[in-house]
Amino acid sequence: MSFVDGKNPNNVMGGLKATINNPKVSDEAKESARERLNEMTESGLGRKEATPDLNDNHVIGGYKATLHNDRVSDEAKARAREMIDAAGVSEDSQSRSYTTEGDEHENHVLGGYKGTLKNPNVSESAKEHAREVLDEHDAL
Repeated sequence: MSFVDGKNPNNVMGGLKATINNPKVSDEAKESARERLNEMTESGLGRKEATPDLNDNHVIGGYKATLHNDRVSDEAKARAREMIDAAGVSEDSQSRSYTTEGDEHENHVLGGYKGTLKNPNVSESAKEHAREVLDEHDAL
């Protein structure tokens, strides 16, 4: 049986998890949700563990964020590390920040300064600063 009372069990399980983590829900309701979630998991309803698309950069980015989130358990961080390793992400790309991803960031910044020059709502002093920055990078 893949549906519970005509409902997708994965959605039901998601709702139960939300109930458990909602600070506005009573302890009694949270306990009831925990029990029902455990029953569903033990009976095999729903996916116990989702299989993420490890080729999706957003998924990998989420796992990387998990590693740096202080509110995440050590167990979750270990799981995130396993998923990153399983995706074959190299150590270099794991530590890489947005600003070191080639010249893309710098191009965006310089493009912003160029936009400043054409914006009629920008002060002359801001336009002068933009010209100076662009002159330093020979980007005019």
